[in-house]
Amino acid sequence: MIQPQLHFYDFGEGVKAFSSTRHGGFSKGHYAAFNINHYCGDSEDDIAKNRSLLCDLLGIGEDRLLMPHQVHLTEMVTIDEVFIGLSAAEQKARLEGVDALMTNLKGVCIGVSTADCIPVLLYDKVHHASCAIHAGWRGTVKRIVEKAVKKMTGVYGSRPEDMLAQIGPGIHLESFEVGDEVFEAFEKEGFAMDTISKRFPSKDGSVQEKWHIDLPACNRQQLMDSGIPEHQIKVSPVCTFLQHETYFSARRLGINSGRIFTGILMD
Repeated sequence: MIQPQLHFYDFGEGVKAFSSTRHGGFSKGHYAAFNINHYCGDSEDDIAKNRSLLCDLLGIGEDRLLMPHQVHLTEMVTIDEVFIGLSAAEQKARLEGVDALMTNLKGVCIGVSTADCIPVLLYDKVHHASCAIHAGWRGTVKRIVEKAVKKMTGVYGSRPEDMLAQIGPGIHLESFEVGDEVFEAFEKEGFAMDTISKRFPSKDGSVQEKWHIDLPACNRQQLMDSGIPEHQIKVSPVCTFLQHETYFSARRLGINSGRIFTGILMD
């Protein structure tokens, strides 16, 4: 029996939080085998079958599995009863150009897609609210994680000290070679470059050294700066670039490949 192979995170009773692997689906080639992202060129038929598999595993209807079309900015959408009452077309339009979702509804799985970018999940254990964030390097520079914590505070009355956070699989320091313009973007925004960057020999084999950025560390620091206690923040050890046979990596497989889905569902 084909079934998505998920990596689950511990957020306590009544919460399912996970990242999908490449295994346990119908997609083919560089999309193999489990991909539910509509925006990366995969077969719509395979995506539909994979979505059905995931919803069956989670015990929800397919209309309760929500994922935005991400654009590396900081737009966020609150999934509430009003949103759920929209038509499928209206929901799709509302999720266009969005990089984070949050909800306090039970039985609704919100999530984001990544393939080297950093997925971040938040859970407010007091108000039973959750958030799924897509933090690529552009979103990280724009401090999308800090903005998400602040928005949860405004929408749900959440307090950072009550939040649990999980940074999911993504590209890590030694694999994330960047140009000088990326380094300068982080530097301009006041990041502590001595702790989140390092120079390594260029991957093209030349003797020239290139900057590398530690995206998980950048987002972990934002979570702590937002007031979430360090011991309530967990970081996946998975580097997608190095573990591309288990997790999708756009740098290894190309942009026409599948995406990891990192989601959270409150029962």
